[in-house]
Amino acid sequence: MEMAQVRYFLSVAHTLNFTRAAEECDVAQPSLSRAVKQLEAELGDELFRRERPQAILTELGHRMLPILTRCYESAKTATALAGAVKKGEAGALRIALSPTIDLGLVLAQIQEVTKSFGGIATVLRRGSTAETLEFLTAGDAEAAIGAVDDSEMEAFERFPLFDEGFVLNCGRTHCIANSPRLSFGDLRQERFVLPRHSEHAEALVARLREAEVSLERCHEAFSDADMLRLVADGDSVAVAPRSLPAPEAIVSMPLDGFDLRRTVCLFTVPGRPRSAAASMLVNLLRARDWANADN
Repeated sequence: MEMAQVRYFLSVAHTLNFTRAAEECDVAQPSLSRAVKQLEAELGDELFRRERPQAILTELGHRMLPILTRCYESAKTATALAGAVKKGEAGALRIALSPTIDLGLVLAQIQEVTKSFGGIATVLRRGSTAETLEFLTAGDAEAAIGAVDDSEMEAFERFPLFDEGFVLNCGRTHCIANSPRLSFGDLRQERFVLPRHSEHAEALVARLREAEVSLERCHEAFSDADMLRLVADGDSVAVAPRSLPAPEAIVSMPLDGFDLRRTVCLFTVPGRPRSAAASMLVNLLRARDWANADN
């Protein structure tokens, strides 16, 4: 069954005249009649009684009319939706962010894309660093942003966005809040919050061990929000990327001797076609001046 046959049937059912139906469908009358005959052959019986100049629906025709009407409308809807998705006017902008990437870093670009494409939906996925790239591989995201510098990530196209260091966060009421500069040596007695969700967690633990900080006293958090909440409570400190915005209750300060850095990158799958919306986002992120990303 072809949609042209269904369309011709519906037109004849509406006009009850093959000639007028052919005019309505902008097709030669013999071609329309032949297509209806082929549809009748497929269904096994006549859909119309030909009583010139009129066409009368048979019982089968009456039964098939609502079914084929729904079928035709669904096909039109599917075609329209496919066209809108191709143009970027429908569907969703699918992005994956690793746990330590603050949404505020890319929110302006996301909003610009969604506005340009008629307010399409945005789908944001979060997971571990590995899960973020799995979303990309599986097609659940068209772009991923994370701080992954592993050479094993050669399967992905990588666009470095910015490079940054780390700062020490503590509550404003903490005894070290007014210190101009600190080193790990000054923090041996402090209770740290270990960011277990972070790509720099292992490097941080190694530095704490070197500085003889007691790991047994450390809190553990699995999100930036929880880490900052524990720090704001006043009895603990945390090392965080410079670009992570701290709430008013928290003070950020440099940490002498801590030279850990990270490069935040945009990842895509090479050679895989992207939606128009995703392509625009990639272009905006690559074109942005990231010099003040941590401000």
